[in-house]
Amino acid sequence: MNKDERKQEIANLKERLEKSKGLIVSGFTGMTVSQDYELRKQVRAAGGKYRVVKNTLAEIASEGTTASSALKGLAGPTAISFTEGDPVSLAKALTAYAKTNPAFVFKAGVVEGRAVSIAEISQLATLPSKEELIAKLLFLINAPAQQLVTVTGAIARNLAVVVDQAVKANKFAE
Repeated sequence: MNKDERKQEIANLKERLEKSKGLIVSGFTGMTVSQDYELRKQVRAAGGKYRVVKNTLAEIASEGTTASSALKGLAGPTAISFTEGDPVSLAKALTAYAKTNPAFVFKAGVVEGRAVSIAEISQLATLPSKEELIAKLLFLINAPAQQLVTVTGAIARNLAVVVDQAVKANKFAE
């Protein structure tokens, strides 16, 4: 790789690092080509990108970004999974893949500008997705209104039942 290609690679990587809401750094020693292909497919399905990087280029590109702490002092084959969307779905996809492929290991991560540990990546994967959280929030907002309508309807229904029973018992007869 010549100097111009190196500079272009660093610029592209820096741009990705700045745009991403979440990134997970991983190692892949011992993975086969078919396993790598399957991993890339799962990352794409989760709305992310998977890229093998040189450690020194990643460290240089990360200077001045929130990912600098996660990309310092890397050793061995390294890949970065980026997402500009929901970091939870990326963490879920990678964690599910790591369970079935022990050659794939986590090294570090950054979510919303904050460095996260390997344990926090696993915890992130157990969270509900953004859509599920929005649905739960909307249910909680809607629940009091539903209860109010139910109570209001019950009063009218109970009144109708009492009047009906009084009519049947001839309580309104003169």
